[in-house]
Amino acid sequence: MSDNKVPVMADLAAEGRAPEILFWVGCAGSFDQRAQRVTIAFAKILNALGTDYAVLGKEECCTGDPARRAGNEFVFQMLAQQNVATLNAYNVKKIVTTCPHCFNTLKNEYPSLGGNYQVLHHSQFMQELIDEGKLVVEGGAFKGKKITYHDPCYLGRANDVYEAPRAVIESLDSDFVEMRNCKSKALCCGAGGAQMWKEDEPGNSRINTKRAQQALEVNPDYIAVACPYCNTMLTDGVKEAGKQEDVKVIDIAELIAMANGL
Repeated sequence: MSDNKVPVMADLAAEGRAPEILFWVGCAGSFDQRAQRVTIAFAKILNALGTDYAVLGKEECCTGDPARRAGNEFVFQMLAQQNVATLNAYNVKKIVTTCPHCFNTLKNEYPSLGGNYQVLHHSQFMQELIDEGKLVVEGGAFKGKKITYHDPCYLGRANDVYEAPRAVIESLDSDFVEMRNCKSKALCCGAGGAQMWKEDEPGNSRINTKRAQQALEVNPDYIAVACPYCNTMLTDGVKEAGKQEDVKVIDIAELIAMANGL
């Protein structure tokens, strides 16, 4: 399989095939230019490993997470029921996604609508492969580089996933350092709960600016993230601090892809 060839579920179904894993791309991973690079990096990892997977492509709708967080339950139900019908029609059993918001919704909120799947965040998926020796992280691309990690709210506090992304980062030949507020005490990036789409509330500073400052305190070369919202917010915070040339905000999938020359 080519590094850039991504199988589509409908095409496989037409051939009478059912992949082991559905890669749920999500709205950000589909339409946001920065998040698209994360999607490509993760797809390259899947292809390099010979993973039996597919995406829904144009059949994938928003999970409905932003609508529900913003209080529009009708739109959530409409989107979720359409997705459940599509997933069940393809008899999907296992889903992997690079977005904690999609992860949380698919894992915890779809079962009540008849959508029961094994759902993994890409950090968990990569950690499993590393532990099993199937994903071998090569080279010294990050040797001597300092990496810190920001915990996404919907991955950490909402689903208690703290160690998987750290295990992925620690597989690199780098210096991993925690920032002041981490794990269950990490600060929100400021975008979750549909905050991404509303105006700032009155205050003296933005939460993403404060969180970026905490990351910059440890003098990292890279701020690792595992969420497209966090990527956007921390990138903006680093730019506001004038450090965008020195410190790069990067998803953990991109770290692994870079380390393996993908």
